[in-house]
Amino acid sequence: MRIGILGTGNMGTALGAGWRAAGHEVLTGGRRGPVSLAEAGRFGPVVLLAVPATAVVEVLTHVPAGVTVIDCTNEVTPGFGVGHPYARIVAARPDLAVVKGFNLCHDSVWRLASRTFGGRALAVPLCGPADAVATVRPLVTDLGCTPVDGGGPERAALLEATAAFAIGLWFGGADAQAILQPTRTDGGVGLMAD
Repeated sequence: MRIGILGTGNMGTALGAGWRAAGHEVLTGGRRGPVSLAEAGRFGPVVLLAVPATAVVEVLTHVPAGVTVIDCTNEVTPGFGVGHPYARIVAARPDLAVVKGFNLCHDSVWRLASRTFGGRALAVPLCGPADAVATVRPLVTDLGCTPVDGGGPERAALLEATAAFAIGLWFGGADAQAILQPTRTDGGVGLMAD
């Protein structure tokens, strides 16, 4: 698949390298450098939006209508509150199919040779229109991860809030991963009291 990446920072570089290794054609564009945002925005049917949350609406002017956009941005406000870049994107560009995903892990996770931990592949929740989520799902699998259907566009705010909450825990010194218990061996889920 041809994937355009808007942003030359850590997330765009890390995810782009993983998709290239999986055989995808990737073109990364930025404000400075040999490839412009406009070139990357027009490159393929999927575009990764990997810029600061404050720039999402401006940068999307470089993406033509009908493209599937993956929004991996987080907007953590003072006190580890949450902003909602997904809602701003959808309001500004209703002609795009926007999927929230890849926003729960630091870029260093995407640079690892394997994203399997304790024998389990990393799960990547995706929120957005069902057809767009179906387009993005194989891109999760190609990185050695498990795609998780997080629901429609109305649930993207929950995914953004989850990231802000986890980041606040990490900065506070807590092991945020430990708050979610693994699935039990008997097939039940360990999150609810028996």
